Amino acid sequence: MPITRRQLLATATATATATVTATVTATATATATRAADPEQSVDPFRFCLNTSTIRGQKLGLLQEIVLAGKVGYSGIEPWIREIDQFERDGGSLKDLAKQIQDAGLKVESAIGFAQWIVDDDKQRTAALEQARRDMDKVRQLGGTRIAAPPTGATNQNNLNLFAAADRYRALLEIGNRIGVTPQVEVWGFSKSLSRLGETAFVAIESGHPDACILPDIYHIYKGGSDFNGLGLLAGTAIHCFHLNDYPNQPPRDTISDADRVYPGDGVAPVVQVLKNIAAKQHPVALSLELFNRTYWKQDPLAVCRTGLQKMKDVASKALA
Repeated sequence: MPITRRQLLATATATATATVTATVTATATATATRAADPEQSVDPFRFCLNTSTIRGQKLGLLQEIVLAGKVGYSGIEPWIREIDQFERDGGSLKDLAKQIQDAGLKVESAIGFAQWIVDDDKQRTAALEQARRDMDKVRQLGGTRIAAPPTGATNQNNLNLFAAADRYRALLEIGNRIGVTPQVEVWGFSKSLSRLGETAFVAIESGHPDACILPDIYHIYKGGSDFNGLGLLAGTAIHCFHLNDYPNQPPRDTISDADRVYPGDGVAPVVQVLKNIAAKQHPVALSLELFNRTYWKQDPLAVCRTGLQKMKDVASKALA
């Protein structure tokens, strides 16, 4: 049967309508998926509580999780020693993972102290096994990252950075098999990896695609590096950032962890740092890490709430 012009137009119109409808539906679905996935969020920052911030109140990991969720954090950064204590007290990681999920939280990172960087071969082998156990626990809790500070080389001022890079690569290989990425951490008080440049060197020279850095406002200052150095790092080099601030006094050479204050309450260029990080267009978990003894004497709920609001305030200014 021959097709009339009217039939042809009707068919074309129906086809075009179906195509537009399918396109709109696909776009809406993709948009909804991006909105549901924090890694694809338009907002470059997520807000996480490092449990050191309320350590002095001695609440225990479960209560810390409850508080973080109640206040409105999206993530938590526990210490491995807390997870170990939870297990020693008879708790299971499966139940702990459920508690974290029920609180609406994600384990953004964890703090471990395996001595992966030391020169002694025997000691380093044992440390890598410890790191493997630590990372496996993080994985069971739904986490995908762990801090890798230069523990064991803190008082060593002659560390070979090329050797450290090779050791970091070995650590990354273990993490890759488990599904947890170790983040080489800047430690300002250490004689090894105290500076941002040293830490970046180790990450870069590891030659591993998962290599990344865990920076910290206080540690960058304490170690003597300039915050502008962060601008040389690709956005994917930073997944977590320890957020805090420091006062004008005591001076750099005597300032300590206990002197850290809420973001925005000190003299650090926190807003500018966050502005530069946001410009890299890669989502970062901002983890509030404080050791302030004054805060430890206060109501932990108030400390968590104040800390979150302070973080949001500086982030808002950075994004303005």
